[in-house]
Amino acid sequence: MKRKFEMDYGPGKVLYDWWQALDDDRAGCAVLRRAYDITAVVLTGPYQRVHRRVCDAGWNDQRRDDALAAAVGLLAHVKERDDGKSLAASMSARIEGGDRPCVSELRFKRLLDAPNVETLFGGLRRVLPLMNYRVDVMALANDVVEWGDQVKKFWAYGYDWPAKSND
Repeated sequence: MKRKFEMDYGPGKVLYDWWQALDDDRAGCAVLRRAYDITAVVLTGPYQRVHRRVCDAGWNDQRRDDALAAAVGLLAHVKERDDGKSLAASMSARIEGGDRPCVSELRFKRLLDAPNVETLFGGLRRVLPLMNYRVDVMALANDVVEWGDQVKKFWAYGYDWPAKSND
């Protein structure tokens, strides 16, 4: 699957460096965390500043600016990185001492049903706490920006489905 963001160069590096520096910008992070939808994210100063820096680094996909805003808004919630793990694998990781995934099969299916980035944004905001706010930062950014059938299939193949299905 094609990745728009890589941690080591261009817009991806800017986004990753911005995320790493969020601890030093607690006020900006709080503003983004309170944004309840993509429009609210876009209307914040912290988003506009990171958007400008990402554009200066080579981002030129204006059709996906709202998806970038969704990614930035969600990244403000991420507290710990889980490099090299797909979002689906992180969602299906087992809760310590149990055999249930941190994101249930039903909730995961609801995410897969998200018809657009706005709906995905709301769903992921509710799922991140279940994952202890721990994900691969670049995987989150790429999957949100590229949201569509290809990402949905990638997630479906990457989720560790429980042995007993609720279908």
